Amino acid sequence: MSFLHPARNLGRGPRLGFPLTSLGKRPPVPDTTHIDNLLSGDKRALARSITLVERAAPQARDLLQSISPHLGRSYAIGITGPPGAGKSSIVDRLASHLRARDDWNGSSAPPRIGILAADPTSPFTGGAILADRVRMQRHYKDPGVYIRSMATRGSQGGLPRCTRDAMKLLDAYGSEIVIVETVGVGQAEIDIMGLADTVIVTLVPEGGDAMQAMKAGLMEIADLFVVNKADRPGADTVVRDISAVISWDTRPRDWVPRVLSTQALKDVGIGELVNAILEHKSASEQSGLLARRRSERLKRELFEIIRNYVDRQAQTLISSTPHLSDLVRQVESATLDPHTAAQQVLQTLLPPRHSREIGNPGAGPRSC
Repeated sequence: MSFLHPARNLGRGPRLGFPLTSLGKRPPVPDTTHIDNLLSGDKRALARSITLVERAAPQARDLLQSISPHLGRSYAIGITGPPGAGKSSIVDRLASHLRARDDWNGSSAPPRIGILAADPTSPFTGGAILADRVRMQRHYKDPGVYIRSMATRGSQGGLPRCTRDAMKLLDAYGSEIVIVETVGVGQAEIDIMGLADTVIVTLVPEGGDAMQAMKAGLMEIADLFVVNKADRPGADTVVRDISAVISWDTRPRDWVPRVLSTQALKDVGIGELVNAILEHKSASEQSGLLARRRSERLKRELFEIIRNYVDRQAQTLISSTPHLSDLVRQVESATLDPHTAAQQVLQTLLPPRHSREIGNPGAGPRSC
């Protein structure tokens, strides 16, 4: 068994659905057949597509644009929490229980599930260790479950940068449920809030996890709290502490977070967790919370794309324009302040009618 990320196993082209002979050789541009295969549920086409977005290949943008009309059918469940909380074990059991349900979206067939597991980047290979996939081996022979580990590659917030695009590909592929597991780095796990329809925060009795959750801002993002390894001493205390913190918030809300106890390795409490997910899904749909979250998610994605584009254009412009490169050197030597330099760069980057507004006092730096 290889413990390297699939994108790093460059000599194993057939496993990804296209030939690769070297690191520098890009996969071919996806054609209509490839897109049709993806939309019809071809796992090879899905694996190849996720590899494209992971590598930020130029073809990825065309692919994502092509599948855009086919999105919006999947439901995203995000699972986050500190390392050692048993996130992977919960995902493993959760997938088994969801696959056994015949009441998802009113269908008599079990839902197809896609799992994206974020793994820390290896400092030696740049790939993921794939420990999460090792814990989920029971699902490998299930055609209704697709599992992909992705390296964070230095990304902050607990998720790889391409997670959103990979979720879209799973949606187009036909996964009715997409489960996203964050890497688990403690106090930087809030990116999942902008991607998931139901956010589950996993905690354990030891280590003052209730206080850790409050410090990390996890109290604000959770729809469900799961105290895993609940057979250990202190589990009841954590449940009471989290419940007390939730009760302090008296603001009107569409959903009040629930607190559940599980023992994932023993498959205890997972059925109750699935029921809570279904309750949250139903309540969010009826109250309009789900629609609002998804609209906000699309708006956030739009501005993120714009920021990334402007950033790339600015870097290209600076590197190719001598007087702008000199501005960078002046900032580095502390002879010019960054705001003045930024104004001059933007005046060069933006059209004249917009660059005149850069000096507007109302467009100053945002508060911290």
